[in-house]
Amino acid sequence: MLERDERRRARTVRAESAWFRSSYRTGSGGECVAVAAGPDAVHVRDPKDTARPARTIRSGSWAAFVRFAAL
Repeated sequence: MLERDERRRARTVRAESAWFRSSYRTGSGGECVAVAAGPDAVHVRDPKDTARPARTIRSGSWAAFVRFAAL
């Protein structure tokens, strides 16, 4: 049941959210992500494959990841 709800939420995110591409890319430009921030979660997807559902990450987990990545 949870997986189905996550897929439904990802479709909604895809349609309604403002997506931002990362500013960091490799030289070939093939490895970047798109991110959309919601009130309770951050959604991450591959901008080259928008048909796949976005990954939903809780805001606290995303904040911890960003802190770690900034080290």
